[in-house]
Amino acid sequence: MSSTASAKPSKLPPFDAADPLGIDDLLGPDDLAIRDTVRTWATDRVLPHIAEWYEKGELPGIRELARELGALGALGMSLDGYGCAGASAVQYGLACLELEAADSGIRSLVSVQGSLAMYAIHRFGSEEQKQRWLPGMAAGEIIGCFGLTEPDHGSDPAGMRTYAKRDGEDWILTGRKMWITNGSVAGVAVVWAQTDEGEDGRGIRGFVVPTDAPGFSAPEIHHKWSLRASVTSELVMDEVRLPADAVLPDAKGLRGPLSCLSHARYGIVWGSMGAARASFESALDYARSREQFGRPIGGFQLTQAKLADMALELHKGILLAHHLGRRMDAGGLRPEQVSFGKLNNVREAIEICRTSRTILGANGISLEYPVMRHATNLESVLTYEGTVEMHQLVLGKALTGLDAFR
Repeated sequence: MSSTASAKPSKLPPFDAADPLGIDDLLGPDDLAIRDTVRTWATDRVLPHIAEWYEKGELPGIRELARELGALGALGMSLDGYGCAGASAVQYGLACLELEAADSGIRSLVSVQGSLAMYAIHRFGSEEQKQRWLPGMAAGEIIGCFGLTEPDHGSDPAGMRTYAKRDGEDWILTGRKMWITNGSVAGVAVVWAQTDEGEDGRGIRGFVVPTDAPGFSAPEIHHKWSLRASVTSELVMDEVRLPADAVLPDAKGLRGPLSCLSHARYGIVWGSMGAARASFESALDYARSREQFGRPIGGFQLTQAKLADMALELHKGILLAHHLGRRMDAGGLRPEQVSFGKLNNVREAIEICRTSRTILGANGISLEYPVMRHATNLESVLTYEGTVEMHQLVLGKALTGLDAFR
């Protein structure tokens, strides 16, 4: 018998209900420090107020929150230079998870700022554009938004009607964008528009638009029942005159905005698990303390089956997010793999919220608990950055080699 076989097994660590698979073992000290810092900030600054903000349908003090997030290094977190933190993709993902555990609207603020507006300028902008906008955006002094979706064109951005035409050296931008996070409070908007510059006479280009430009307005959208603690707006461009250097020089065609969306979707893979974790933890705590028929409901088989199934999907989703993060850090993450993560994790997060609500019973619909708030927020997260159907078709095309979009 070998010495290895005869050796006594090492003592196993106790089972941790908060981390049943030992996923924290995959994280280094810097990863844990960033996660804990963002969690503490969200606990102190968001959780005490979020139910009231959600009920009123507002996000008061958004500019102050943005500056605080900038001081944390959470804005443009995975970008290098220009005041950005230069964090890893996994560290950015951990931050998204903790922010969305507080509320999807807070994570959306950070995602749109960093993964859409800042990412577009950082990847496709000129050096002058980067120097002008990115340091202020990283600090939270300037809030950005990203204008792609239109009232009549969401999943098919190639059909957008927003148009930019040449007028001498200038551009004249006209059109509307819809469902734009941060729009009404933004100092800069990255807007995508049709131009006459493509080989077929139609080429999509990105423009960096100061929101104080004449002809630009951003009326806020009200009467939402999801993402209520988030600023959502329409962008209206009525012959906005822009200088020649407003165009993003390195973005031509749809690949530009779609690469930005892929970066934002990656954050959702993590963030949705934050909403799921908050709902699961609420249900678990409730099951341990709520008594029916003379004992805690967590002691009944049906409740334990629900908790076990939720724990499985929650921690499988976090493992998937970790895997995709490692691939992104290694430079090997494909858009189809991001679709895999976004489709799975948001769908499972919604199911976890719904199951958690059944454990809480009637209390599950109260804003005293986070479950219904997360559930309604996730209905928006399910749709934005690509609907379920679009991600299914992305994966279907990758699997079969056949394009079923049209």
